[in-house]
Amino acid sequence: MGQLWAGYLPTGTVTFVPRREVTPETGKSALSYTFQPFEGPEELVTVPYLLATEARPSLLMVTTKAGDTLDAVESNLHYVSPDTPIVLFQNGMGCQQAVAERWPQRPILAASTTEGANRPTPGCTVHAGKGETWVGPLTGSATTHLRQVITAFGTSGLTVHAAQDIHRRLWDKLIINAGINAFTAILDCPNGDILTDPFYLEHIDELCDEIAKVMKGDTEEALPSITIRERIEMIARKTARNTSSMRSDRQRSRPTEIDFINGYIVRRGHVLGVDVPTNQMLTNRIKQLLP
Repeated sequence: MGQLWAGYLPTGTVTFVPRREVTPETGKSALSYTFQPFEGPEELVTVPYLLATEARPSLLMVTTKAGDTLDAVESNLHYVSPDTPIVLFQNGMGCQQAVAERWPQRPILAASTTEGANRPTPGCTVHAGKGETWVGPLTGSATTHLRQVITAFGTSGLTVHAAQDIHRRLWDKLIINAGINAFTAILDCPNGDILTDPFYLEHIDELCDEIAKVMKGDTEEALPSITIRERIEMIARKTARNTSSMRSDRQRSRPTEIDFINGYIVRRGHVLGVDVPTNQMLTNRIKQLLP
C-alpha cells in the first residue's frame, strides 16, 4: 500500500522508512520499483530512503501489517516531531486503537481504504482496483491536522475523504475482511470462488449474525445481518479473481492478520457478552494453517 501511494503522490514528496528488521541493500539510497497505475502506462518509481536524506517528514504514513504497527510507530518516532500527524493504514481493528492509547498526546489518525494493490512479482506494484480512502482522527490533537492530511493525500489524484467517525469506517471494511479473507485462506481460492463453496455457505449466515451483534455493541449502530451478507458478497463478486491478503500470507507462509479481523470480533464479543463461535472457529482454523 505504501508503494501504491508513492506511485501517485508527486515526485519528491515521499521518502521510505524501512521496517526495523529490514535494511536497504548495501550502497542503495533509494528504492526503485515498477508501478502499474490503474489506468496509464507502466512506470519506474524511485523513492529515496529517509535514512539517506536529512529531511524530516511532515506526515508519517504507516503501511505495515497490523501486527507490526506498534513496533513500526515506536521505532520511527525519533524521525518526527510531537505534532507530526501519524496516519495508520492497516487492515482490521485493534492495532489503531493500541497506537492511540500508547501515544494519546500525538496526532494519530486512521485510514480506511478500498484501493486495491498487489505485488505479482518482486519489484513490481500493481494498482489492481480503484476505490476510495477515508481518513479520520483517533486522538484529540489529530482533529486539527485532518484538513492538512486530506490536502496532502489529495495531491495523489486518488479519492480521499475526511471522516470524523473513522471508527465506523473501519468497521465497514472489517465487515468485508471478516466475511472474505479467512474463507479464501482456508479454501485457498480467489475471492469469488467462496460464494459457491459448501464451507462458506454453511457458515456465512451465522458469521453475519455474530458480526451484526458485535457491531451494534461496539458502535451502537444496528446493521441487519442480511445487509452484511449482501455487502460481503457484492465485494466478493466485484473482486472475484483477486487474491485476498490473508490467502497471500498463507501462500507465502507469513503471519496473517486474523487476530485483527475475525479475532478482533471474537475479543469484542467476549467483552460485550456476545457469543461468537463462527468467528472463533475461523480464527482457530487460520492459526492451524501456519506453524
